[in-house]
Amino acid sequence: MSDEPLSDDDWEEDTRRADFVEQFALLRELAGSPRMEGRVLGYLMVSNKPYVASAELTRALSASAGSISSATRRLIDLGFIGRHAVPGDRNHYFKVEDDVWGSFLAGERRSLGKQRQLFDDMIAELPEGMAGPRKRLKNARNYFDWLAKYHRKMLADWQEHRDKLEAASDQMEGE
Repeated sequence: MSDEPLSDDDWEEDTRRADFVEQFALLRELAGSPRMEGRVLGYLMVSNKPYVASAELTRALSASAGSISSATRRLIDLGFIGRHAVPGDRNHYFKVEDDVWGSFLAGERRSLGKQRQLFDDMIAELPEGMAGPRKRLKNARNYFDWLAKYHRKMLADWQEHRDKLEAASDQMEGE
């Protein structure tokens, strides 16, 4: 590994970057996500730019505009990436937060409430005498309620852990 800094243009073409993007995409695919979502997220994670245009993603990933649009929409919904507006520019730009995983955890927690509400609504609509469905729906609702509460604790624990690691790293760099 060279200590000499690369320009953004050279980094764009660096094989280490391209390999990471593809390997990350394969791992995300194994976890059940579409490979293109993994490619977009991986690309944004190793971008040195503050935000990246959808046209750049299309070109760099040799993908169609439609597949980039679908992937970015879903990644936004999941809390992995955010949209960035450039005043006077109608292009779509995207960025990933420095703590993408903490952002994901917070976004996932938001969706848990929606899922819980879906089960609550169905429980209210069930006709009398539906003991099996009612029990399964209540268990599902209770699970998502429990998980949402656990997510709050997990996010706080993660942030505390991350901050301790950053402080230790900052202290080591200062020595």
